[in-house]
Amino acid sequence: MRILRICLHQSQTNKEIAQILGRDPATTLHHVRRLVDTGFLAAQPVRRGTRGSREIPYLATGKSWRMETPAKDRVLVDAFLEEMALVPAHAMETARLGLRLPEEVKDEFLERLGELLEEFRIRSDAAPAGPAWSIFFALHPDPNYPDLA
Repeated sequence: MRILRICLHQSQTNKEIAQILGRDPATTLHHVRRLVDTGFLAAQPVRRGTRGSREIPYLATGKSWRMETPAKDRVLVDAFLEEMALVPAHAMETARLGLRLPEEVKDEFLERLGELLEEFRIRSDAAPAGPAWSIFFALHPDPNYPDLA
């Protein structure tokens, strides 16, 4: 997930991805190849690097935006926590809210929120010069009130 975020707005080579992640290029290359093979990353035109080396930059395709993630899969949460640890606390905007919603209202909320996120994703694509921001959203049953439904 971090590789996809790194390649979201600007194409990056495997070496650049590894440097950003603080990982070995051989390790990231394995993941980059899998992401290319599954359509999450697209290779961009080859460019010349230092000493005439051949570099392939990669750009995220946006496929992950429309993908459902199993509820038990913590990969999104883990990627979010890893990225958040790299951001100074004063640079984050956070909010937490508890709601009591009947199922149909919860479904309406998620639909409207999805529409809002999609609207701003489209606007972001149209204005690529602005600063890059990240949003993480999670809706989950409140474990503090397990049986109130």
